[in-house]
Amino acid sequence: MGFGVVMKSSAVTALAVGFLFGASLQALAAGSENDETAPPPKTKTITKCTDGKVWDKDKKECVKPQKSGFNDDQLFQAAREFAYAGQYDNAITVLKLAKNQDDPRILNYLGYSNRKAGRMQLGMTYYRKALQRDENYILARSYMGQALLEQGDVQAARVQLVEIRDRGGENTWAYRSLLQSLNGQIRY
Repeated sequence: MGFGVVMKSSAVTALAVGFLFGASLQALAAGSENDETAPPPKTKTITKCTDGKVWDKDKKECVKPQKSGFNDDQLFQAAREFAYAGQYDNAITVLKLAKNQDDPRILNYLGYSNRKAGRMQLGMTYYRKALQRDENYILARSYMGQALLEQGDVQAARVQLVEIRDRGGENTWAYRSLLQSLNGQIRY
């Protein structure tokens, strides 16, 4: 193999590694965890539906969630979208329709939605319930940390950050968002 071929091959390899590394960093920065620890993309529930209706992909229309055949996962996803879009009461209404009211995800987003709607103590109650069901649920720890910061309890928020890290969540959106809040950058 000539020197030119080796150099070209090395350059291609370096370019491929650089691309993959860059793509990995971009995905990490965007919060690409494969669970719900990053804000959801906006779907038709938020972009097309109004008045607390949810997009039914089978019917291809916006429907009232109580008149649908949505399962708990679908209700959770719709409620999550409402919560991140600032439609907290719609999120709560949809979450209350879930069959499993002990699901830590449901409890966590009831906490988030109530906190963001100004019902801090009720939100904290839901966060505690979520963590009683699953002490390793790092997103509930992150949102609880956010709530603690809002209440001025920086030390307790730092405890939640350490808990997230110690439970293997240091490279997650849940950890980064609480860390950013502790550093005074962003509040979720």
